[in-house]
Amino acid sequence: MDTIYAESTPPGRGGISVVRLSGPDARVIAEGLAGPLPIARHCYLRALRDGDRLIDRGLVVRFDAGSSFTGEEVVEFQLHGAPVVVRLLQVRLDSLGARHADAGEFTHRGFLNGRMDLTEAEGLADLLAAETEVQHRQAIRNAGGALQDWATDLRSKLVRAGALVAASIDFADEELPDDLAVEAVALLREVRGRIEEQLAGFPAAEQIRTGFEVAIVGPPNAGKSSLLNAIARREVALVTPIEGTTRDVLEVRVDLGGLPVTFLDTAGLRETKDVVERMGIERAESRAAAADLRIHLSESGTRSARLWRDGDLCLRSKADLTEGGDISAVTGQGVREVLDTIRSLLTERVSSAGLVTRHRQASALERALAALDVEAGLSAELVADNIRVASTALREVVGEIGVEDYLDEVFSAFCIGK
Repeated sequence: MDTIYAESTPPGRGGISVVRLSGPDARVIAEGLAGPLPIARHCYLRALRDGDRLIDRGLVVRFDAGSSFTGEEVVEFQLHGAPVVVRLLQVRLDSLGARHADAGEFTHRGFLNGRMDLTEAEGLADLLAAETEVQHRQAIRNAGGALQDWATDLRSKLVRAGALVAASIDFADEELPDDLAVEAVALLREVRGRIEEQLAGFPAAEQIRTGFEVAIVGPPNAGKSSLLNAIARREVALVTPIEGTTRDVLEVRVDLGGLPVTFLDTAGLRETKDVVERMGIERAESRAAAADLRIHLSESGTRSARLWRDGDLCLRSKADLTEGGDISAVTGQGVREVLDTIRSLLTERVSSAGLVTRHRQASALERALAALDVEAGLSAELVADNIRVASTALREVVGEIGVEDYLDEVFSAFCIGK
């Protein structure tokens, strides 16, 4: 196994830079730079040198194998936050036989060395990507092992149920208490119910992780771009009295009461012979149709029949110019109220969110659920085999088996240095 290194703080100028070193030769390499580091988990102020050349003076701390984030020997260098310092240190680490880490390689090694299961690694990836409080709450829960604990608890119940079924097979000729079968059935029903509950909450949990899209649709000059600018509180979209100004989909991502929401400004919907504008309208209709919610905006309060879905909002724009208008991007009238309404609608949609946030996890649970759909009158031998299949699927949820093809996808999403 190579010894790897990477800068764990964002590159560039700052107060400090942290460079992490992990692998079998981490301590040897670090002591070649900084001198003896006798006690693990103690910070030492050291001069880091490349021969006679001083690179920097900083804090150095080492961790023993088995007691670090990666499970390997790890050394962290806390240096002054100057890019040249980091660059000189990396050159020296290269010369001593270490190599620069790939994206997510530290976390990948932690997973391979049993320092975390796959659901915790996925939760950590989500935590690093979290932009809102709701996303943070969801990610911190799974990074702390909530889904692992849930799956482990269910597997223990399956083990108990499997033991009861096995007893009925192995001691079929002996007198066994009648309540053994009753207990086994009750355990299987409980496991099924809890899996069904998590699968029901999967769409909402995934939506929290990936975010919502809200499309603003309507005819040209309805005030769509002005509304987007008002939501963003900056000039994102170009606003002119010329029809067809917006031709591509413009996006603004906001934190709406803890929910990640991307608002889409779309081309004005109308019949046109302009080829480019027509392409923009087609793109607008496609994105709007796929969005989670649409704001139908016009001066008259009409809505697009093709794009209307139950739960959409229909608003009259330009309330500063038109009597009876609902919203004005110029004065701000109604903007806060509309955002509050959208937040309430989306919050209701995610109220059932559970622990399962990824298709990989949901697919494994669906296999477990199918295996536990035990028909009445099924032989004890087949029931025992179905329990084994369900237990195996739960092991897949936490990444113990059957996820080799998925690992590169997971860990490539991490930044370098994590």
